[in-house]
Amino acid sequence: MRIIFAGTPPFAARALQALIAAGHDICLVLSQPDRPSGRGMRLTPSAVKVLATENAIPVQTPKTLSLKKAPEEASAIHDLLRAAQADVMVVAAYGMLLPEAVLNIPKGIGPDNAVKCINIHASLLPRWRGAAPITRAIEAGDSSFGVTLMKMDVGLDTGPMLSQESFPLDGTETTTSLTEKVADLGADMLVRLLGSPESITITPQPENNVTYAHKVTKDEGRIDFAQTAEQIERKIRAFSPFPSAFAEHNGTLIKIWQADLDNGISGQPGEILNVDKSGVTIACAQGAIRATLLQRPGKPKMPAQSFLQGYPLKVGEFFK
Repeated sequence: MRIIFAGTPPFAARALQALIAAGHDICLVLSQPDRPSGRGMRLTPSAVKVLATENAIPVQTPKTLSLKKAPEEASAIHDLLRAAQADVMVVAAYGMLLPEAVLNIPKGIGPDNAVKCINIHASLLPRWRGAAPITRAIEAGDSSFGVTLMKMDVGLDTGPMLSQESFPLDGTETTTSLTEKVADLGADMLVRLLGSPESITITPQPENNVTYAHKVTKDEGRIDFAQTAEQIERKIRAFSPFPSAFAEHNGTLIKIWQADLDNGISGQPGEILNVDKSGVTIACAQGAIRATLLQRPGKPKMPAQSFLQGYPLKVGEFFK
């Protein structure tokens, strides 16, 4: 099948690699422009661009696809998309809205060739439409998660569903680990769907139980010890790797990367209740957490025992 692919991060690269391995003809790739990265802030290509280049697939990195925002640049990209004569377009974490004119360019597959653009969305739609479904699902304490393949329309993740698969969450997932799992599942679902286009069915999303996964901001990483231990422990897992969960101790920002629940002890919110080689126990509004992997400015992540050797903490002090 002749496919245009649009995506940016490693999550999307997993899907592109699966399509290449399945023997599909990837005729054009769209990805976000190179971004500054690392200490030197050198321009760095996206994971999808790197993979496409390695496989000699043409890549375009437009700043916009909107004819209103940049008529000349967008028009040139639209012309390339039309010239590709693709059967379908696959979109995975591209990071840019596709205007209706782009959605209608591919020839289409499935019933009456109605499926022109397919989105791999990491959630069980209509729950967690939007930018950060994995982070928000962990933060909310969801008991299950999954992937939805969706026929794209002009709305925000509102299109009808082509396929959906779910699995239980065990309460240990981080955004990093769950992203890897759904990337593999989404790639597998996509290859299976495109392997039997004649079997595609189109199912409207339910109109109830719609939730939105709003974009994560850096400020959200600050831990509020007035929350329960369960809420804070979920937040620590949800915000790994970005923006990371942190709290202030005597003017120093300390990142907490891993923590366990310790509900057998209590104190004032933010109070350090116990310090030993296994972790730092901090009181919450209900219960406590035991921070086991911490980081201070200018240092790597460290297990509690190593962290405490270079940055002592004392019972009775406070995080805030």
